[in-house]
Amino acid sequence: MGRVALTPSATGRAALLAAVAAFALHAPAQAQGASMEYAVKAAYLYKFAPFVEWPPVAFASAASPFQLCILGQDPFGASLDQAVSGQRVGGHPVAVRRLDRVDVGSGCHLLYLGASRKQTADEALRAVRGSPILTVADGGRDAGAIIRFVVKDNRVRFEIDTVAAAANHVTISSKLLSLATSFRTGTS
Repeated sequence: MGRVALTPSATGRAALLAAVAAFALHAPAQAQGASMEYAVKAAYLYKFAPFVEWPPVAFASAASPFQLCILGQDPFGASLDQAVSGQRVGGHPVAVRRLDRVDVGSGCHLLYLGASRKQTADEALRAVRGSPILTVADGGRDAGAIIRFVVKDNRVRFEIDTVAAAANHVTISSKLLSLATSFRTGTS
């Protein structure tokens, strides 16, 4: 089965890798409090996408938008909208959607698991398990997400679960894996 590789050109890939690395190495999580932490995380969300492959069935057409979804409370505010404004992922325009609940038919490609009164992170993960969705959460929020943000040494970092990625039929680039503080591989 073929995959849709949402990868930029070699020059674009180098620029994205440099941007993600700069955040990992130089962006203080607490420099300006929680707002700075979530501004960094907002930029990460968009920067993750070019380093992930989705199966072709994830997109209705070549012109379909890349759906970046936020479940529940949105801690990013305008910083996420600003980070993705006018951006494209693999030729797909980026659309940000804020949802109270998710399910298999939500159309998300990347799902950030915020605090929701209508659906817990565990419920959301169960609802989308097996669907080509990159799930992202804060470290303490849920251990079942593919990517988990963590704050280490006063910096925003991330961990990756490649077993969860495989279960959702998305492939994480080795370049992104190399930037993670840790990653889980193997079978479970």
